[in-house]
Amino acid sequence: MSKDYWFLEEVNRVDNQQRVNTILNIKEYLSGYHKILNKPNYSYNGKVYEPRKIVLQYAKTILNFSVGYVIANPITLTGDKAVTDAIKRVYKRGKYNQVDYDILDKMTKYGFVAEYIYIDKGQIKSKLLDPADCYPVYDHHGEYISMIEHYCVDNVSYYNLYYSDKLERHSDDGGDIRQIGSYSNPAGLPIIYCNQSEIGYLGRSDLLDILPILDNMEDLLSKAINSYDHYITGIPVLRGQQLKGDGIPKDIVGGGIVLDDNADFFFAQNKFDHQAFETLYKTLTSALLDIAHVPAISMSKTDVSNLSEVSIRLLFSLADMKGALNSKFLREGIEQRFDKFRVLLASMGTKFTDEQFDTLGIVFQFARPSNDKEIVENLKTLYEMRGISLETLLEYNPYVTDVQGELDKITKNGNHVEEQL
Repeated sequence: MSKDYWFLEEVNRVDNQQRVNTILNIKEYLSGYHKILNKPNYSYNGKVYEPRKIVLQYAKTILNFSVGYVIANPITLTGDKAVTDAIKRVYKRGKYNQVDYDILDKMTKYGFVAEYIYIDKGQIKSKLLDPADCYPVYDHHGEYISMIEHYCVDNVSYYNLYYSDKLERHSDDGGDIRQIGSYSNPAGLPIIYCNQSEIGYLGRSDLLDILPILDNMEDLLSKAINSYDHYITGIPVLRGQQLKGDGIPKDIVGGGIVLDDNADFFFAQNKFDHQAFETLYKTLTSALLDIAHVPAISMSKTDVSNLSEVSIRLLFSLADMKGALNSKFLREGIEQRFDKFRVLLASMGTKFTDEQFDTLGIVFQFARPSNDKEIVENLKTLYEMRGISLETLLEYNPYVTDVQGELDKITKNGNHVEEQL
């Protein structure tokens, strides 16, 4: 094979194909194709029955909770006014609040996602690459050197090769692989957002941790319903002699039988231990919520009332731990994004000094239920005793998401009041 088409060998590597197959399996699972649907038919009383196949879409709820807990509230930008104003304009025009949500969504579902930043008609925008189409390339030192995006449309294969300085497009339209385009790439390689993984450079889907528990929950529920339908159905048993009639009526409900002395009639049936079922199901549910870092109160599994701020933090401690990890992985990618923003803004005439740019920071506002009154009173006390600055107060104010904008409004209103006085 020609060295010019090295990417074909990279795409066809066994480990890459295994990773892509895992991503496709996750997509099918989230679309509703669960293991329980493959359960075979069974025979009962000489007839073939299709078993109950109960599908629980808990996975979507849990993954949505993990994403929404971190990024449902837009991130807050802090730092030098000139820098934050420029980044806020880019965020607004490029709809980056939605991009951030989609990044964390795909990262929790598939373990990683790649973001390509480019300029379109004078606007900085981002394109998220489908994890099933991404093939990152690392050298023998573990350095990320290029990205291959491979997909098929109408049986035609397309290969987008991202390098640090250019983008090449290849296709086999017409039968042979050929280059169909080459473009400059000022923003560099796509950014890879990935969560923690003990094997390889890319992350691991959060779904893989809870999938075995969900399969067992679906299997347990389906078997219980089948038991009620067939195996617990009573068998009528008559002991002794019937005084009148032609045996036990086929439809005993609404009918009656007359028995001789010492005769007996009853239904013989299997006993269903509902307590054992309840214990098993509760154990699986508890393990599911613990592993997924989801508070039981969020899934309506416990009743609470009159909670203080401390009690809320204790209930959501696992969610806070998971949120801290997700925000860490997201922050690593966003900081790389800011560096690319700086390069692209400089190419369009907006430049910052190192001192200005180093002040840029982000604050995540977790979607934890809170006692806002208590938080505001604490901030007020700290500010009055000069324990925090006005900017820090605004960063932790639950009603403020744009710190720099709020500071400008306060300064403007303060000057306006002074002029009136």
